[in-house]
Amino acid sequence: MIYQLHPLEINPKTGEPFLRLAAPHQNIILTPPRQGDQSVLIQHMNDPAIYGWMAKLPRPYLPEHADFWIQFVKGESDATLEYLRKSAEDFPDGPLQFVGASPVCHLREVKEDGTDVFIGDINVRRSQFAEVLDEVERKRLQEDNAKKQAGDPTIQYGIGDWLAASHHGRGIMTAAIGLFLTAWGIPRMGVRHVVVHTFAENVGSNRVFEKNGFVNRGLFDNGLTVRGEKKILTLLEWKHDLGENET
Repeated sequence: MIYQLHPLEINPKTGEPFLRLAAPHQNIILTPPRQGDQSVLIQHMNDPAIYGWMAKLPRPYLPEHADFWIQFVKGESDATLEYLRKSAEDFPDGPLQFVGASPVCHLREVKEDGTDVFIGDINVRRSQFAEVLDEVERKRLQEDNAKKQAGDPTIQYGIGDWLAASHHGRGIMTAAIGLFLTAWGIPRMGVRHVVVHTFAENVGSNRVFEKNGFVNRGLFDNGLTVRGEKKILTLLEWKHDLGENET
C-alpha cells in the first residue's frame, strides 16, 4: 500500500497521507478533505477576497453548499485511496498505477503543537474547454476528454484553487501548485497538458501560474457573467514536454 501511495507520506498518528511543501513552507501540507472542514470552508467562501475571483460560487455560501462540496471532494479522495489500496494488492511489486485524481487537495498549516488549520484547496480535474466558443465543438471535446483512461497523456486538465486571504502574498500557492504537478500530477496522473482560465484582472493568480511555467496565451471572451458583471478571461497553458512552455 505504501508503495502505491508514493510519493505521499503517512502521518504516524492518524494514518492520513500528505504531501509537504519544501522550505520555507515546510509547515504547509496537502491532505485529503476531512469531514468537519465545512465550517472553515464557509468562512473563506464568504470572504470577498476569495469569492471575488470565483465564477460559480453560490452567494451567500451556506452550510448546505459546504456539505455538498466536502462530500463530493472527500468521496473523490476516498475512492482514489481505495483504488490505490486495491492496486497494492493486485500489483505488490509495482508498477505504480495511474489514477484520475489526487487523494490530497486541501492545504493545511501545521502549528507548533501539531494541530493544523485548513487554509486552501487545489483541485485538478479534466478540462471543460471554456476557451472553445463553439458549443457543439466544446461538448465534443468534453466527451472525448472524459472517455480517456487515467494516465492518457492527451487528457487536457484544468486547475482551480483558493487560499485564505490571511496567507496571500507569501508564495504558498505558487509552491503548492508546483509541488502538486511535479510530485503527483505528472508521475501519478500522467498530467501533460493543463489549461487554466483566470479573470483578466486577477494579476496575482496569473503570476502564480506563470511562475510554474504556464504561458499566457492572451484574453478571450466566452460570454461569462459573474454576479451581473461581464468577465474577460485570461488563458494560461502548460505542457510537460520540453520546450512547449516557451513563448
